[in-house]
This record gives sequence, C-alpha cells and structure tokens, in this order.
Amino acid sequence: MQIDVANQRMLLLRDRLSFEEASDKAWQKKVGAFDALSKMTSFLSKPRDDDFKLVYSEHRYEPFWHVVASARYEYTRSNNYQVSISGKEVKAVTLHDNRYEVMNGHIHVPVLEHCLQELREESLIDGVSGRNSPQLLQYVSMGPLEVTGQLRDEVGAEAILIPPQVRISAIMRDSLSRMITGIQADTIIDEQVAVSRVDLYYRPTYAFKFSWASKQKEAILEVDGLTGECRAGERLFTEYFGKVFDQAFLFDIGADAVGIFVPGGSIAVKAAKRYIDTRDK
Repeated sequence: MQIDVANQRMLLLRDRLSFEEASDKAWQKKVGAFDALSKMTSFLSKPRDDDFKLVYSEHRYEPFWHVVASARYEYTRSNNYQVSISGKEVKAVTLHDNRYEVMNGHIHVPVLEHCLQELREESLIDGVSGRNSPQLLQYVSMGPLEVTGQLRDEVGAEAILIPPQVRISAIMRDSLSRMITGIQADTIIDEQVAVSRVDLYYRPTYAFKFSWASKQKEAILEVDGLTGECRAGERLFTEYFGKVFDQAFLFDIGADAVGIFVPGGSIAVKAAKRYIDTRDK
C-alpha cells in the first residue's frame, strides 16, 4: 500500500479589521465579556462606560490544521447467496446449467462480488485546544496567502504567533487509521490512500482585557480579525510575545508518522514538502 501525502502548506489569513476597528467593537461589547455578571446587572441598570478600563490588548494569530484524507478500495470476493424458493414442492433449482439442491427452503448460489469502497474525512483541528472544530471551515475560503518564507515577515513584530500545541503527525495517525481498513478480498484491483490537504492556517484575533471597577472583576473579550465577531475570551498569550517562532518543527510527517497503521504490514509514504526549513538557513 502506498500513502500519497500532498504538499504541506502554511497559509496566512490577513486581517480584515484594523486594530482601531477591533478596539471600537470591543469597547462597545465590553460588558458581554463578563457573561453572567453582565446579564444580571443589565436587569438593574446599564453600566457606565467610566466604570470600565482597558488594561491590556494583544493582536495574535491562532493556528488550525486542515487535513483531508481519502481512500478507495476496489476488489472482488467469493460469497454464497441464500435464495428462498417459491414453494415446498421445489426440491432443486437449475441456474445457468448448474443444479442447486434445496436445503431448509433455500438454495445456496456461489457468486463473485465486485466491490468498491470509497472513504473521505475532512478534519479541522484547533491548533491550541486540539479539538475538532468544523466551524473553522468558514476561514478556508477567505483568500489565504500561502507563506513560502518566514511567517514573522508577513505579520509584523508586534503580532503574537502561537505555535500549534497539537502535532500534525498525531492528526495524520488518527485520520489515516480510519482510512486504512481491513477488507475481505480474493483479488484487489485498486487500493489508494491519499492525504490531499495538509494545511496549517493562521488566523487573526484581537484580544482585549477589561476591568470593571465597581465589581472588582476582569474579563477578556476577543474580536475575530476576519469576521468581526465578538466573544468572551478564556486566556491571553503574553508568554509568546517576542518569542522566536521556529517553523522548522511545524511539520513532522514521515514514515514514522504513518508506519504503525498495519502491524506487520508494509506502507510506503510518498510525501512532498514545500515549506521553509529554518534549520537550513
């Protein structure tokens, strides 16, 4: 069996909102960052703007993986079909000059089955949480830029680049384990397994941390740099600010990543690499 792996790509989704536009949206929606507290307060009175203060903001790029795997198996196999007879008086049936004796109201006809199995799986994995997040598909068609050099050069020094916390080899193992399936066959006509997409996307997010003085609370509001959607945030990524972003270890596909799928079997991996290895620079 041969597994064909597509070119590994890094894709950047550029901001559609400026920092000023995102900041204005965040200020208008700041109360929503405090969730249940804001809902309870809204029943009593509308919070005053001067009760809030912006204490921190960051512009970051978050990773997600887009992997598409497929498989095609075409084969033949022998089988016996059990066919009911028309009545108790039937003792034997002749089919294509072959006589079949009736057993328990049935005849058993040997056949050759021509089989085709086609599988496909599309995975969109959040690079930070490792969760499968189908909603990320909306970003794939937003005109990303393929990065052939250094991602840092495309986003500027002030942006935070978050390295993926989940490795592509782990995603590939999970995806391919569902593509490589055991089949019962006499003759295998065609056997194909392919990974047609191995893409690492970076999408922009603005995060703003507000303090609510009278409540002595702090909360984070995130603004999507592409859609403008505002949502309560869970964390900031200050630990990555100013850190060197090493692209050399983002892709780790190789024979070790997929060679475990068929114990005792043999799998050839044909992978194409098209990213910049910073170790060679």
